[in-house]
Amino acid sequence: MLNKLKLRWGIDSNFQIILILIVFSVTGSAAVYVKKIIFDLLNIDADTSLWIKIPMYIITIIPSYQILLLVVGTIFGQFRFFYNFQKKSFGRFVRSKKADDTVEN
Repeated sequence: MLNKLKLRWGIDSNFQIILILIVFSVTGSAAVYVKKIIFDLLNIDADTSLWIKIPMYIITIIPSYQILLLVVGTIFGQFRFFYNFQKKSFGRFVRSKKADDTVEN
């Protein structure tokens, strides 16, 4: 399994895989914490309508996760990997959107 990840991610060492997995874990937890802080500031709680909570969740989690991924990745010495990872992920989103537009025309 580790060899598949190394090949897929283009890395050489098991230690780097461990660092990358730690970064993903820390970033996910930190993004949820940031969302909690923002929701508290905006007074969004259990009584708030889902029509407000869901868009606000998306608006807070996605950007905070992307920023935190680079910050935490940098702290763990993996900035280059996560910068390329985000470029690739964003490229897939943009490409799939363009492909959908082409199919419609």
